[in-house]
Amino acid sequence: MFNIFSFICNSFFFAKLPEAYAFFNPIVEIMPVIPLFFFLLAFVWQAAVSFR
Repeated sequence: MFNIFSFICNSFFFAKLPEAYAFFNPIVEIMPVIPLFFFLLAFVWQAAVSFR
């Protein structure tokens, strides 16, 4: 049976940039993690101001 979730994951994880943009590949791999840094920064900020 066709599993749409596995199809989406496979196409997402194995997609390649066009060769003209291949040098952006390391940046593109890190980009999904950036919002987590902002989430963690909110906790660090609140800890710095003693969770007011």
